[in-house]
Amino acid sequence: MILKGRAHKFRDDVNTDEIIPAKFLVSVDPKELGKNCMEGIKPGFVKTIKQGDIILGGKNFGCGSSREHAPISIKGAGISCVVAKSFARIFYRNSINIGLPIVECKDINKIKENDELSIDLEKGIIRNITQNKIYQTGSYAPFMQELINSGGLMKWVKKNLPTGD
Repeated sequence: MILKGRAHKFRDDVNTDEIIPAKFLVSVDPKELGKNCMEGIKPGFVKTIKQGDIILGGKNFGCGSSREHAPISIKGAGISCVVAKSFARIFYRNSINIGLPIVECKDINKIKENDELSIDLEKGIIRNITQNKIYQTGSYAPFMQELINSGGLMKWVKKNLPTGD
């Protein structure tokens, strides 16, 4: 899977309350949550993005509470992928479970705000189209790619496990 979009940079230690503040947790609908994505750190963020854009974070992205609302809001806003130096463990797992691609890249500081990126999840490569540079990331294992391509764990389970009929 290859994802393309503009980069939107954030600092280290972005927490789940900044991604989707508690006052917006009145729904589990991805589109509703997406309307307030990143409101706790950059009010009006969703007005600056286009479908498929990419969030860049520093280290420990998604720290804080374990709620799935944070990655759901990112996906619901139309973000195609989150790239960071590192992720909080529960945020990483929740993202995969809901079908939001996330990748770690130690060279994240070399990418600038609004750079056009192309991310090849299978090969583990980020192409910075704006700067004509390539960065290596970890590639997704085949099963993880299946989960992402299915739209998350629950959709994969519905598609692949026997129903008992």
